[in-house]
Amino acid sequence: MLKEQRYRNLIQTYKNKIYSYSRYMLKNKMDADDITQEVMIRIWNNMDRFSLFAAKTWIMKTTNNLCIDYLRRNSAQKKRETGIDDEFEECYAAHNSSDNPHNLVHINMMMTNVKRALEKLPEEFRSVFILYQINGLKYREISKSLDIPLNTVKVNLLRARKYLQKELKGYRTDEVI
Repeated sequence: MLKEQRYRNLIQTYKNKIYSYSRYMLKNKMDADDITQEVMIRIWNNMDRFSLFAAKTWIMKTTNNLCIDYLRRNSAQKKRETGIDDEFEECYAAHNSSDNPHNLVHINMMMTNVKRALEKLPEEFRSVFILYQINGLKYREISKSLDIPLNTVKVNLLRARKYLQKELKGYRTDEVI
């Protein structure tokens, strides 16, 4: 009974982060669904192997490893349909909600430009950027999740930001057409 309750709490807390990270990394909704389900199964099977304090790191590391394994197995099919998940769009729309058609067109164009820029990010930069900016992990958590040094996390995040700045440089905020 206690194990089931603990499992439910973990799933409720992390299911969206698992899915959104998988979606960003795999660029395919069905594959992200599969990885999310596999992570949930592994959480259940390994409940006794990690503490609640280390759960976030363990879950994100497992998610990352499964995504990387999947990408390696399917490297020939890497160029698939991609998209930013609804969570990202809702987050931005919540800050800029308006019924003004001008603003709605502007938001849609901005989202398209951001999606394209994120798609072009190299994998090592994209994973760090997504974990930090979108999933809200701290540097140390990312370091443990991806099994890379803390300074590498910082450098990759800086490089991802510079890359995105370069990609989005030509996009003006007052530009709508």
